[in-house]
Amino acid sequence: MSKTDNKCTSSNALANYLTQQLSSFELTLLSVAQQQQLASLISASSFIGRTLQQQPHLLPEFYDPHTLITALQYNTDLHDNLNTQDEAGVFALLRRFRNAQLCRIFAADILQLLTITDSLQRVSQLADLTINAAYNWVYQQLIEQWGTPVDDQGNAMPLLILGMGKLGGGELNFSSDIDLIFTYPANGDTQGGRRSIEHQQFFTKLGQKLIAALHQVTADGFVYRVDMRLRPFGDSGPLVLSFAAMEDYYQEQGREWERYAMLKARILNPDGVHSTELTQLLKPFIYRRYIDFSAIESLRRMKQQIEQENRRLNRRDNIKLGEGGIREVEFIVQTLQLIRGGRIPAMQQPSLLKALQVLAAEDILSAEHAAQLREDYLFLRQVEQALQGIDDQQTQTLPQDALLQQQLLVALKFAHWSQLQQQVDAVMARVHQQFKLVIDTGDEAEPQELTLGKLIWDSEQPPQELASQIDWLGPEQAIELIEQLQQFKHDCQKRSVGPRGRDLLAKLMPLLLYMLQQQQAQPSVLARVLGVFRQIVTRTAYLELLFENSPALQQLVLLCNQSGWLAEQLARYPMLLDELIDPAQLYQVATAADFRDRLRQYLLRVPSDDLELLMETLRQYKQAQQLRIAAADISGALPLMKVSDHLTWLAEVIMEQVVELAWQQMVTRYGMPANASIEDKGLAVLAYGKLGGLELGYGSDLDLVFVHNCASEQPTNGDRAIDSKQFYLKLVQRVVHLCTTRTNSGVLYDIDTRLRPSGNSGLLAVHIDTYGQYLQQEAWTWEHQALVRARAIYGSRELQYRFGQIRQQILSLPRDLSKLRQDVIDMRDKLRQHHGANLDDPKHSVGGIIDLEFISQYLVLGYGASYSNLYQYSDNIRILDAAAVDGLLNLTQVEQLQQAYQLLRGAGHRQTLAPVTLPSLDSLLDARQQVEQVWQQLFNPA
Repeated sequence: MSKTDNKCTSSNALANYLTQQLSSFELTLLSVAQQQQLASLISASSFIGRTLQQQPHLLPEFYDPHTLITALQYNTDLHDNLNTQDEAGVFALLRRFRNAQLCRIFAADILQLLTITDSLQRVSQLADLTINAAYNWVYQQLIEQWGTPVDDQGNAMPLLILGMGKLGGGELNFSSDIDLIFTYPANGDTQGGRRSIEHQQFFTKLGQKLIAALHQVTADGFVYRVDMRLRPFGDSGPLVLSFAAMEDYYQEQGREWERYAMLKARILNPDGVHSTELTQLLKPFIYRRYIDFSAIESLRRMKQQIEQENRRLNRRDNIKLGEGGIREVEFIVQTLQLIRGGRIPAMQQPSLLKALQVLAAEDILSAEHAAQLREDYLFLRQVEQALQGIDDQQTQTLPQDALLQQQLLVALKFAHWSQLQQQVDAVMARVHQQFKLVIDTGDEAEPQELTLGKLIWDSEQPPQELASQIDWLGPEQAIELIEQLQQFKHDCQKRSVGPRGRDLLAKLMPLLLYMLQQQQAQPSVLARVLGVFRQIVTRTAYLELLFENSPALQQLVLLCNQSGWLAEQLARYPMLLDELIDPAQLYQVATAADFRDRLRQYLLRVPSDDLELLMETLRQYKQAQQLRIAAADISGALPLMKVSDHLTWLAEVIMEQVVELAWQQMVTRYGMPANASIEDKGLAVLAYGKLGGLELGYGSDLDLVFVHNCASEQPTNGDRAIDSKQFYLKLVQRVVHLCTTRTNSGVLYDIDTRLRPSGNSGLLAVHIDTYGQYLQQEAWTWEHQALVRARAIYGSRELQYRFGQIRQQILSLPRDLSKLRQDVIDMRDKLRQHHGANLDDPKHSVGGIIDLEFISQYLVLGYGASYSNLYQYSDNIRILDAAAVDGLLNLTQVEQLQQAYQLLRGAGHRQTLAPVTLPSLDSLLDARQQVEQVWQQLFNPA
């Protein structure tokens, strides 16, 4: 049986059930019109049918329009009703109330008893009511136990809830996530309870409990999916902040996209005192006192990101995120708000529709354009409302399923699918046209510059006859280049490129030839570029990207000229082409905070419950940032030592996010382990090897060890409780799975956990004390060598401090130098037997990187008992600095070793990138000889 058949069968069963329910309401007394009305509602929405099954007492409202309209008036008794319930009763009451009200709203939509603006407003009012009711109930529960947080005047202090996005604008869609930010006025201690706690603790507990009351899925469903990622510092930040902390964050670290998000912020539970203070606090961050054209560059990048996402995810039928969708209307209005809102106070409000009115009144948009944009926006919102009302699902994609299409047609009162599709296409085309006009995208090359390329691409003449046209290459190279072009054209004729693709290629190839000429590029560069083109030739979105953004094509040629590795990456993952649009951003040198902020922006656009898309997004983010690092590396904007720093920072930020993601999944499934909290998960991630030594390369895997501090035998606190120690094993398995599973964008990182206690036979996650005992009593010398390059990259302060104590204790042990020497030599011989000693290998050759690392490790293990500064850092450069300070090597030797190390590492990077130039063989030989001399001095003292 097909999926459609299943749905039809379910719909029939539902109709039969409702007929049985209606018998108790005297079905025979209903008019034909009433029966038809009820049938049309059920056929349009499985959600209405399902809710009426669960709450059959609602049935009379749905065949009588007057009763339905009366029932739409919100019952303010919800607050009082919650106060008489226990937690299970509160959860059930909130969910049933929400479901009933949404059904009434959607039924009124279908019956055209409400305009779409009224409908959106009522959905938002419902959210305000349920959120506030849940908040008041939770607040009351907590003050009975912990007392009341009070301000300087002794008045009860609220947790102010900022509603963001469409909730903030009062235009919430039917089945939306809600984006919230929690803040409280000031720090202090609660008063009047059995125990007093700090305000921060009180409001954190309140926030956690409020999220559970809304977000948790029960037999009655959920109230709202709650997304807290827009708060300062995102998932890694505290759940609640004081006004002062909020102000400090936005003044010192607030980003342009956070200004954009804050345009929609609205306090859902204003108290008239603290809420006024918060509004005044946030306003200077959001709005400037002048016409803010400085925001245009940031907004252009946001516009590019929107276009990038549409290309990556092929959102053609997505009425929110696709070209010309709802988000583009929001972008138009909010961009103009951000630029001009500081000078026009009437624009300083979260409602899109009201802001659009002001834009027209101020003649920033013409009255005609504003009216058309409003009409198109409301049409798309009506389609979105109907889509989500079918089954209470957060979707904005037009369905392919025939039954879902029919349900949508019934809800929207369209006769045929083609009629609806044509109107949606026309509306989105109009919106996208206005969207493109908001910010100019720049100019293209002059037509006369393309004459040569047009001649060669269009010609059918033999390469030998065309070669004379290529004046920047010799005859043989010119022939080779033209042969490549003609072969590519021949290959395209065999593939389903389509008329649009052929048209774009006819425009692109002359532009490409012009850029090759500008860079005096060799045929090998064209071969690399065509390797990328072969991967995108049937994907017109990417051909359009390169044609419409000539700087992107120029960067593609430049990078392919400089690195074969980058060309391979671009061919393998075409979505990286989006990174080439803005050269200033591509070559911009980032900080560790930038990597974290960029990742946060990437993930904000992904539903938190879409694991597959989250994994794909993490991989795309890593590849995009690696491309930027490599581009800055090759261009010289980033020196060698900084390249590894950036690759290391990138890995740390990604691993932090992976652990957070894995933690959320495990806690949702099993509950929280004993003695753990959101702030202190009781887990630390220890980085060894190149990540530990801040010396990561482009293709490096990650050597990781996971430790925890859970000694409790108690189970987790979830419905599917497991032993708390077992929780950490599953958590680490999930972390490794998230990193190593191959998706369309490959693996995130290869994870090597063999350096954990007992290697592959040991537990994936061990107690920190067990870890320390193993290193003290059972570890081999090579494991102590590895510890030299180890550091904690994630975990609570307590666990990181404990790891630091263990590392110091082990590295400062007194050792027999002759035995240590022999152990190090034996390990080096094993590695050399395994990898060979190829002179072209800067890592494993005699005098290579491994030899130099072993020298550093030997010095730390041999002399750490006497010189504590040797093990303060985990990277080779600073270990060698310490060796010079302590007199273990003379300053000349240390400088020579450091220079050799940088040269050898640089050669390793260059071998990966495969650029045109490499360090000379003589310089590499000299470097290895310097290392070998010190090796002989230390390991053959006789």
